[in-house]
Amino acid sequence: MRILYRGPLASCNYDCPYCPFAKRRDPPERLRADRAALRRFVDWVRAADEPIEVLFTPWGEGLTRSWYREALVELSHLPHVGRAAIQTNLSGRLGWVADADRSRLALWCTYHPGQTTPERFLAACATLHRHGVRHSVGVVGLPEHLGPARELRSRLPPEVYLWVNAADGHAYTAEEEAAWTALDPLFGYSVRPHASLGRDCRTGDEVISVFGDGTVRRCHFVAEPLGNLYDGSWAARRGPRPCPKAACDCHIGYVHLRTLPLYEVFEGGVLERIPAAIRAGGR
Repeated sequence: MRILYRGPLASCNYDCPYCPFAKRRDPPERLRADRAALRRFVDWVRAADEPIEVLFTPWGEGLTRSWYREALVELSHLPHVGRAAIQTNLSGRLGWVADADRSRLALWCTYHPGQTTPERFLAACATLHRHGVRHSVGVVGLPEHLGPARELRSRLPPEVYLWVNAADGHAYTAEEEAAWTALDPLFGYSVRPHASLGRDCRTGDEVISVFGDGTVRRCHFVAEPLGNLYDGSWAARRGPRPCPKAACDCHIGYVHLRTLPLYEVFEGGVLERIPAAIRAGGR
């Protein structure tokens, strides 16, 4: 089972203009609630009786908070946890990765031009590479990011996958799409929404989303709850079901559609967004 977890945390140290959570500060009580919720979730995973993979998808930046670093280390050492991963802007210190089981730890890293320098971001990537931590890196495909993305690709090791997310509300010309596809051969999956209504999807069965209070949904984009993780009420509604949404346009959603070949494309690296071809030695 793959679990996407999102707690109350909504603060970030970056102020990206395309992000609604930029430079938001969480009050102390929200931080305490987030820490307690994450502890409860990790304890549940520790006691689970089936193989699990976890991806943290915080609204804000989690790795600047000690409890996310500690959770990743702890989860990576549990024998039934195959992957402990997080989405991050890679701005925090990375010495903690030495304490994790690096064969199970993974980072999904987003480069935000204008918020950090390429040198600092690449130095963080080099630290992950030196420690043998699985990671992908990527950018939001805004026109002003094309030059920085090209520089990033040229300076990253060829075995590191660089993904591109289509920018919300931006229509791409054929030339723009070709330019981004030259950097990310899989950009075509991001640039157009995928018809999903009534389509077979792994969410709600092999994949669930869990929120800080334990609410379980089939995915982040379907509001209807399946139940609660901690009282076990979700389990009765666990099972395959068609998607109720007209379209799916976010990677952490459409990657799970059975109508797309992405489980084969990302085999062994679904949560951290690393294609199988990359691990086989291609770019």
